[in-house]
Amino acid sequence: MSYALGIDIGGSGVKGAPVDLEAGEFAADRLRIDTPAKSTPANVVKVVAEIVASFADTIGDAPVGVTIPAPVRHGVVPMIANLDKKWVNLEAEKFFSDELQRPVTIVNDADAAGVAEVRYGAAKGQRGVVIVTTLGTGIGSAVINDGVLLPNTELGHLEIDGFDAEKRAAASAKTREELSYKEWSKRLQRYYETLEQLFWPDLFVVGGGVSKQSDKFLPNLVLNTPIVPAKLRNSAGIIGAAVLAVEAVAARSADAPTHSHEDAVHEEAVQEEAAS
Repeated sequence: MSYALGIDIGGSGVKGAPVDLEAGEFAADRLRIDTPAKSTPANVVKVVAEIVASFADTIGDAPVGVTIPAPVRHGVVPMIANLDKKWVNLEAEKFFSDELQRPVTIVNDADAAGVAEVRYGAAKGQRGVVIVTTLGTGIGSAVINDGVLLPNTELGHLEIDGFDAEKRAAASAKTREELSYKEWSKRLQRYYETLEQLFWPDLFVVGGGVSKQSDKFLPNLVLNTPIVPAKLRNSAGIIGAAVLAVEAVAARSADAPTHSHEDAVHEEAVQEEAAS
């Protein structure tokens, strides 16, 4: 049985659990610890280390996947919104790997959730382009084509009809403006039909807490693309982070230089010549 640890860093809490990669589910109950009030990388990594230590017997030396609410480009965080500004331009992957003394992969939280839904959830077995959106305070997005993630998409910030899309279509807009599901559905219709025109996806998956009430708004949408609620919900980010961590380790191993038989013979000859 293969395990990895997934950890989700948010503005209010840091949550983690070991993930059974065969089943796509938690191998133990999730542990949550409050995010430090001063959420610097140095303070947050201590909380992450505590979670890693609590599951050490389960995961052994398995890699760790960590999600953050920000884009991540080649292990570096170019900007941050809900954590301390010291995260900006941090080589986060190297920092966490050095501090935890094990392989760590840092990923955007929406990307991790999207990967989990494709591997184990609502989009399992779906070929082609899948767009996973999370409707919450904003709109998170993940675009996956035949199982391959296009990282760091920010489709909640598309400009539609002169507005930043998430300002009008996120679940927070429904709450803030006291919209009925019917009124909110009109905004969702405009949002998803725009995504259709731009990407021609094969499936939309809708996550976020409001997806529990999907029967109140998804049937109102008239689209050419099937649209379904997410299945993994709050566990998706942790599961996706664990999957991406294992795949990152495998990719690095595949890219590592290998010595051919000829290289070995040459090195042996050089050593013999040096000894004589």
